[in-house]
Amino acid sequence: MPYPIDKSEPEWKAVLRAKGAEPSAFEVTRHAATEPAHTGRYAEHFAPGRYHCICCNKALFTSDAKFDAGCGWPSFDQTITENAVAERVDRSHGMLRTEALCPDCGAHLGHLFDDGPTETGLRYCMNSASLHFVAQ
Repeated sequence: MPYPIDKSEPEWKAVLRAKGAEPSAFEVTRHAATEPAHTGRYAEHFAPGRYHCICCNKALFTSDAKFDAGCGWPSFDQTITENAVAERVDRSHGMLRTEALCPDCGAHLGHLFDDGPTETGLRYCMNSASLHFVAQ
């Protein structure tokens, strides 16, 4: 699927390096890898602000939507706007899941589950390596 922001692998690596992204950011965002639980910089991070795509800086989530799901990855119960995150079916690893992607650059962010504890019933389970935090 084409995205408005399209770069080659070397270009994405350069972008992530310039931003000081986590070492796993390229594999997570461009090849749908998953960082180990409880290792990402935002897993236990609850400061006020917004979370953006590390690749293209699209605003994705606010800190008001973040909650501790106990899973070891940053979790949110809603996106910053209705179309802030794209979704697609993920049948990898013998499972049926909903993959969460940046709609502007196609970066893999994590997965969306319908087991959230708030009234939305949603849990956007994101990789810290796919996010950039902007404090309020």
